[in-house]
Amino acid sequence: MPDPFTLRTGDPRSPPLKMLLIRPAIANDAALLLAMIRELAKFERAPDMVTNTEEELARDGFGDNPKFRALIAEWNGQPAGYAIFFDYYSTWAGPGLYLEDVFVRETFRGRGIGSALMAEVARIAVEERRYGIHWSVLDWNERAIELYKALGAEFRDWWRPVLLSGEALQRLAEKAK
Repeated sequence: MPDPFTLRTGDPRSPPLKMLLIRPAIANDAALLLAMIRELAKFERAPDMVTNTEEELARDGFGDNPKFRALIAEWNGQPAGYAIFFDYYSTWAGPGLYLEDVFVRETFRGRGIGSALMAEVARIAVEERRYGIHWSVLDWNERAIELYKALGAEFRDWWRPVLLSGEALQRLAEKAK
């Protein structure tokens, strides 16, 4: 991973201030990730939807067969945000990344941390020769939508996200027996 993101202020000849560090998450970050996931759920108006536990995150992200990767953003040593992403495969275009979450804590917003997290995921995608990154955004989250537009993201309004879970998932699975 390259050196931490830096911010220059004042005289361009002055040394950069290392205020922002983006690093890979480790197993010991599971509690921190869960806390920020809960903050994201509250922001997205769905605080009761988080059922994951610290132990499940540690197992699923940092065990023998990781299901996701995560980045932690720190501002002056304080946890400021995170990104969680995982591999997927497009039959049309090949391997890609799916960005499940990108979140910046409220007190740290407006400092470019979200853009920096997105840039690091993009760097990983390019390094790993992925064709692109997919993600979703809530239709009322105008600030995020504007950021994604500024980054050059393509909005695919003709596609609709679909989820099969809970009892419906169980009913369909039983048909395979």
